[in-house]
Amino acid sequence: MKILIIGSKGFIGSHCVKYFSNGNDVWQCDVVTDHTLEKYFLLDSTNADYCDIFESQQFDVCINCSGAASVPDSLKNPQRDFVLNTVNVFKQLDAIRKLNATCKYINLSSAAVYGNPKYLPIDENHPLNPISPYGIHKKMAEDICKEFHENYNIATCSLRIFSAYGNGLEKQLFWDLYKKSDSKNQVQLFGTGAESRDFIHIKDLVLAINKVIQYSNFKNDIINIASSKEITIECVASIFFKYFNSQIQVVFEGKTRLGDPINWVANTEKLQKMNFEQSIPIEVGLKEYTEWLKERE
Repeated sequence: MKILIIGSKGFIGSHCVKYFSNGNDVWQCDVVTDHTLEKYFLLDSTNADYCDIFESQQFDVCINCSGAASVPDSLKNPQRDFVLNTVNVFKQLDAIRKLNATCKYINLSSAAVYGNPKYLPIDENHPLNPISPYGIHKKMAEDICKEFHENYNIATCSLRIFSAYGNGLEKQLFWDLYKKSDSKNQVQLFGTGAESRDFIHIKDLVLAINKVIQYSNFKNDIINIASSKEITIECVASIFFKYFNSQIQVVFEGKTRLGDPINWVANTEKLQKMNFEQSIPIEVGLKEYTEWLKERE
């Protein structure tokens, strides 16, 4: 297959490049200028033109790993988040419509589209009620995928990713724990610690994307990508410091951060029917991640 990975220098994108380069013709696309790659398209993130890309090559699959990935940043700068997470999805699909109509398009969405769930575990039919600009813009991107499938018969699939983590991630909870623990014996976090998430290791996430390429009908398919295992923030923080620095104490402020849901765990029956099985439990994944952090120091 000829695969285009947009956002190839980011966390998920770089892991996709590594995985799919085995046996496929992988092309990369990003805003990073420091590169020496032959099969690489350089973009302006806030004024991207994708027509040149899809005019120059005919791709079998496009995996869109680009965009902003921070709820707090989306609250501070909603316009930037809207452009990166919504406008660029429209531009990509419109270029596919005009120039590469047989290309299958994978949109990396987010569990943020659900907001605070009405029931657990969350299945793909759960009502959508995003509580942050990030979640709203991800929902809008899903609607754009639906628009292009229903009106132009473009093959689309949106993956609602829960809490991805692993080597290379330099933001979100575990990175925050690492940065806050620098020369301190105590780390403060928002919330009570009873909040819960559903974490999926990056290697499992990439395997899930591969299963989607193999088994999805791409008729505006919506699929949860997660481990289907709920764990509290207090518990994962404890596991993190067990491997990173057992002397550090975690203190919770008791304040909920704007835009953060309280509890999340996914129903992944749809993904499991595609022969997906989680291979890296949270203990193993966090041990590997803390080892990667120590190697950086």
